[in-house]
Amino acid sequence: MVACRLSHTQSVCLLASQLTSLFFIAPVLMAPTQSSMCTPLKTLNESLSQRRRYMKHNFPINYTINVHNKEIFRLSNISRLRSRIEGLNELVLQRLWFQVYQGVLKKIIQVLPQRHPSRPYTAELERRFRDAEGVFVQSHPAEVFQEDLPNKIQDIWDSLTEEPDRVPESSWRFASPKSLLDNLCHTMYCLFSECFASADVQENYCEVSHWRKGRKKDLVPES
Repeated sequence: MVACRLSHTQSVCLLASQLTSLFFIAPVLMAPTQSSMCTPLKTLNESLSQRRRYMKHNFPINYTINVHNKEIFRLSNISRLRSRIEGLNELVLQRLWFQVYQGVLKKIIQVLPQRHPSRPYTAELERRFRDAEGVFVQSHPAEVFQEDLPNKIQDIWDSLTEEPDRVPESSWRFASPKSLLDNLCHTMYCLFSECFASADVQENYCEVSHWRKGRKKDLVPES
Protein backbone atom coordinates (compact mmCIF):
# COMPACT_ATOMS: atom_id res chain seq x y z
CA MET A 1 0.00 0.00 0.00
CA VAL A 2 1.10 3.61 -0.53
CA ALA A 3 2.30 5.38 2.63
CA CYS A 4 1.32 9.08 2.63
CA ARG A 5 4.17 10.57 4.59
CA LEU A 6 4.04 14.03 3.05
CA SER A 7 1.45 16.66 3.76
CA HIS A 8 -0.94 15.60 0.97
CA THR A 9 -4.65 15.85 1.45
CA GLN A 10 -6.62 12.77 2.43
CA SER A 11 -8.22 12.64 -1.01
CA VAL A 12 -4.81 12.35 -2.69
CA CYS A 13 -3.83 9.57 -0.30
CA LEU A 14 -7.08 7.74 -0.98
CA LEU A 15 -6.63 8.02 -4.74
CA ALA A 16 -3.08 6.72 -4.54
CA SER A 17 -4.22 3.78 -2.44
CA GLN A 18 -7.03 2.97 -4.88
CA LEU A 19 -4.71 3.09 -7.87
CA THR A 20 -2.25 0.82 -6.12
CA SER A 21 -5.04 -1.62 -5.30
CA LEU A 22 -6.20 -1.67 -8.90
CA PHE A 23 -2.65 -2.38 -10.01
CA PHE A 24 -2.68 -5.60 -8.02
CA ILE A 25 -6.32 -6.56 -8.63
CA ALA A 26 -6.49 -6.05 -12.41
CA PRO A 27 -4.15 -8.91 -13.34
CA VAL A 28 -6.21 -11.22 -11.16
CA LEU A 29 -9.44 -10.25 -12.90
CA MET A 30 -7.98 -10.64 -16.37
CA ALA A 31 -5.89 -13.74 -15.68
CA PRO A 32 -6.93 -16.96 -17.46
CA THR A 33 -9.34 -19.02 -15.39
CA GLN A 34 -8.31 -22.32 -16.87
CA SER A 35 -9.17 -24.52 -13.90
CA SER A 36 -12.70 -23.17 -13.45
CA MET A 37 -13.45 -23.11 -17.19
CA CYS A 38 -12.01 -26.52 -17.97
CA THR A 39 -14.14 -28.45 -15.49
CA PRO A 40 -17.53 -27.71 -17.15
CA LEU A 41 -16.03 -28.05 -20.64
CA LYS A 42 -14.68 -31.49 -19.84
CA THR A 43 -18.08 -32.43 -18.44
CA LEU A 44 -19.64 -31.20 -21.68
CA ASN A 45 -17.09 -33.25 -23.61
CA GLU A 46 -18.18 -36.38 -21.75
CA SER A 47 -21.68 -35.88 -23.13
CA LEU A 48 -20.36 -35.15 -26.62
CA SER A 49 -18.54 -38.48 -26.57
CA GLN A 50 -21.98 -40.13 -26.92
CA ARG A 51 -23.08 -38.07 -29.90
CA ARG A 52 -22.77 -40.84 -32.48
CA ARG A 53 -25.20 -43.04 -30.58
CA TYR A 54 -27.80 -40.33 -29.92
CA MET A 55 -27.42 -38.10 -32.98
CA LYS A 56 -26.90 -40.74 -35.67
CA HIS A 57 -28.17 -44.16 -34.62
CA ASN A 58 -31.46 -42.79 -33.30
CA PHE A 59 -32.26 -40.78 -36.45
CA PRO A 60 -33.33 -41.84 -39.95
CA ILE A 61 -30.55 -42.06 -42.54
CA ASN A 62 -29.71 -38.62 -44.02
CA TYR A 63 -31.95 -36.86 -41.49
CA THR A 64 -31.29 -33.10 -41.37
CA ILE A 65 -32.64 -30.03 -39.60
CA ASN A 66 -32.93 -26.43 -40.74
CA VAL A 67 -30.39 -24.06 -39.20
CA HIS A 68 -29.03 -20.60 -39.94
CA ASN A 69 -26.00 -20.78 -42.22
CA LYS A 70 -23.95 -19.00 -39.52
CA GLU A 71 -24.74 -21.88 -37.18
CA ILE A 72 -22.70 -24.21 -39.35
CA PHE A 73 -19.62 -23.04 -37.50
CA ARG A 74 -16.54 -25.09 -38.38
CA LEU A 75 -12.79 -24.91 -37.85
CA SER A 76 -12.55 -23.24 -41.26
CA ASN A 77 -14.76 -20.40 -40.01
CA ILE A 78 -12.43 -19.80 -37.07
CA SER A 79 -9.38 -19.83 -39.34
CA ARG A 80 -11.04 -17.42 -41.76
CA LEU A 81 -11.99 -14.95 -39.02
CA ARG A 82 -8.50 -15.04 -37.55
CA SER A 83 -6.94 -14.28 -40.92
CA ARG A 84 -9.37 -11.50 -41.82
CA ILE A 85 -9.57 -9.65 -38.50
CA GLU A 86 -6.26 -8.21 -37.39
CA GLY A 87 -5.50 -8.65 -33.71
CA LEU A 88 -8.65 -10.69 -33.09
CA ASN A 89 -9.02 -11.42 -29.39
CA GLU A 90 -9.53 -15.11 -28.58
CA LEU A 91 -12.15 -14.11 -26.03
CA VAL A 92 -14.28 -12.64 -28.83
CA LEU A 93 -14.23 -15.98 -30.67
CA GLN A 94 -15.15 -17.81 -27.49
CA ARG A 95 -18.11 -15.47 -26.96
CA LEU A 96 -19.23 -16.10 -30.52
CA TRP A 97 -18.87 -19.87 -30.02
CA PHE A 98 -21.27 -19.82 -27.08
CA GLN A 99 -23.75 -17.69 -29.03
CA VAL A 100 -23.66 -20.01 -32.06
CA TYR A 101 -24.11 -23.30 -30.24
CA GLN A 102 -26.68 -21.99 -27.84
CA GLY A 103 -28.96 -21.68 -30.87
CA VAL A 104 -27.86 -24.99 -32.41
CA LEU A 105 -28.73 -27.02 -29.32
CA LYS A 106 -32.11 -25.33 -29.01
CA LYS A 107 -32.94 -26.17 -32.63
CA ILE A 108 -32.05 -29.83 -32.15
CA ILE A 109 -34.26 -30.06 -29.06
CA GLN A 110 -37.14 -28.35 -30.87
CA VAL A 111 -37.34 -31.08 -33.52
CA LEU A 112 -37.33 -33.94 -31.00
CA PRO A 113 -40.69 -35.28 -29.80
CA GLN A 114 -41.04 -35.67 -26.04
CA ARG A 115 -40.63 -39.44 -26.24
CA HIS A 116 -37.76 -39.48 -28.71
CA PRO A 117 -34.89 -41.60 -27.28
CA SER A 118 -32.40 -38.79 -27.91
CA ARG A 119 -34.35 -36.03 -26.19
CA PRO A 120 -33.12 -36.65 -22.59
CA TYR A 121 -29.55 -36.82 -23.87
CA THR A 122 -29.88 -33.57 -25.82
CA ALA A 123 -31.54 -31.79 -22.89
CA GLU A 124 -28.69 -32.86 -20.62
CA LEU A 125 -26.15 -31.75 -23.20
CA GLU A 126 -27.79 -28.34 -23.40
CA ARG A 127 -27.81 -28.05 -19.60
CA ARG A 128 -24.10 -28.81 -19.44
CA PHE A 129 -23.48 -26.28 -22.20
CA ARG A 130 -25.36 -23.60 -20.24
CA ASP A 131 -23.35 -24.49 -17.13
CA ALA A 132 -20.13 -23.93 -19.09
CA GLU A 133 -21.46 -20.64 -20.43
CA GLY A 134 -22.32 -19.51 -16.91
CA VAL A 135 -18.80 -20.21 -15.69
CA PHE A 136 -17.41 -18.43 -18.76
CA VAL A 137 -19.40 -15.28 -17.98
CA GLN A 138 -18.50 -15.35 -14.28
CA SER A 139 -14.83 -15.80 -15.13
CA HIS A 140 -14.52 -12.36 -16.74
CA PRO A 141 -15.32 -8.81 -15.63
CA ALA A 142 -18.72 -7.56 -16.80
CA GLU A 143 -17.04 -4.80 -18.84
CA VAL A 144 -15.58 -7.43 -21.18
CA PHE A 145 -19.05 -8.32 -22.45
CA GLN A 146 -19.94 -4.66 -23.00
CA GLU A 147 -17.06 -3.98 -25.38
CA ASP A 148 -17.81 -3.44 -29.06
CA LEU A 149 -17.25 -6.45 -31.28
CA PRO A 150 -15.28 -6.28 -34.55
CA ASN A 151 -17.60 -5.52 -37.45
CA LYS A 152 -17.37 -8.98 -39.02
CA ILE A 153 -18.14 -10.63 -35.68
CA GLN A 154 -20.98 -8.18 -35.01
CA ASP A 155 -22.53 -9.02 -38.39
CA ILE A 156 -22.55 -12.73 -37.49
CA TRP A 157 -23.95 -11.94 -34.05
CA ASP A 158 -26.73 -9.82 -35.53
CA SER A 159 -27.62 -12.59 -37.98
CA LEU A 160 -27.86 -15.16 -35.19
CA THR A 161 -30.08 -12.97 -33.01
CA GLU A 162 -32.44 -11.86 -35.77
CA GLU A 163 -36.05 -12.98 -35.51
CA PRO A 164 -36.45 -16.26 -37.46
CA ASP A 165 -39.33 -14.96 -39.56
CA ARG A 166 -37.13 -12.07 -40.72
CA VAL A 167 -34.24 -14.27 -41.84
CA PRO A 168 -34.06 -14.57 -45.66
CA GLU A 169 -34.77 -18.05 -46.97
CA SER A 170 -31.33 -18.09 -48.59
CA SER A 171 -29.74 -17.92 -45.12
CA TRP A 172 -31.09 -21.29 -43.99
CA ARG A 173 -29.19 -24.53 -44.46
CA PHE A 174 -29.88 -28.20 -43.79
CA ALA A 175 -27.44 -30.09 -41.57
CA SER A 176 -27.52 -33.37 -39.70
CA PRO A 177 -27.63 -33.21 -35.87
CA LYS A 178 -24.51 -35.38 -35.76
CA SER A 179 -22.50 -33.01 -37.99
CA LEU A 180 -23.59 -30.01 -35.91
CA LEU A 181 -22.34 -31.67 -32.72
CA ASP A 182 -19.14 -32.71 -34.47
CA ASN A 183 -18.58 -29.04 -35.27
CA LEU A 184 -19.37 -28.09 -31.69
CA CYS A 185 -16.82 -30.57 -30.38
CA HIS A 186 -14.02 -29.71 -32.81
CA THR A 187 -14.36 -25.95 -32.38
CA MET A 188 -14.51 -26.35 -28.59
CA TYR A 189 -11.17 -28.14 -28.64
CA CYS A 190 -9.76 -25.41 -30.87
CA LEU A 191 -10.93 -22.40 -28.85
CA PHE A 192 -10.31 -23.93 -25.42
CA SER A 193 -7.30 -26.06 -26.32
CA GLU A 194 -5.60 -25.54 -22.95
CA CYS A 195 -8.37 -27.58 -21.34
CA PHE A 196 -7.68 -30.60 -23.56
CA ALA A 197 -3.93 -30.37 -24.03
CA SER A 198 -1.93 -33.53 -23.57
CA ALA A 199 1.23 -33.43 -21.48
CA ASP A 200 2.92 -35.93 -23.79
CA VAL A 201 1.86 -34.89 -27.28
CA GLN A 202 1.32 -31.40 -28.70
CA GLU A 203 -1.85 -31.32 -30.77
CA ASN A 204 -3.17 -28.57 -33.00
CA TYR A 205 -6.90 -28.98 -32.54
CA CYS A 206 -7.58 -26.08 -34.93
CA GLU A 207 -6.24 -28.06 -37.89
CA VAL A 208 -8.83 -29.95 -39.91
CA SER A 209 -6.21 -32.61 -40.61
CA HIS A 210 -6.04 -33.43 -36.90
CA TRP A 211 -9.63 -34.63 -36.93
CA ARG A 212 -9.41 -36.37 -40.30
CA LYS A 213 -6.10 -38.18 -39.94
CA GLY A 214 -4.70 -37.92 -36.44
CA ARG A 215 -7.94 -38.40 -34.60
CA LYS A 216 -7.48 -39.70 -31.06
CA LYS A 217 -10.19 -42.06 -29.90
CA ASP A 218 -9.12 -41.62 -26.30
CA LEU A 219 -9.61 -37.84 -26.56
CA VAL A 220 -13.13 -37.92 -27.97
CA PRO A 221 -14.48 -41.43 -27.55
CA GLU A 222 -17.67 -42.16 -29.42
CA SER A 223 -20.06 -44.95 -28.62
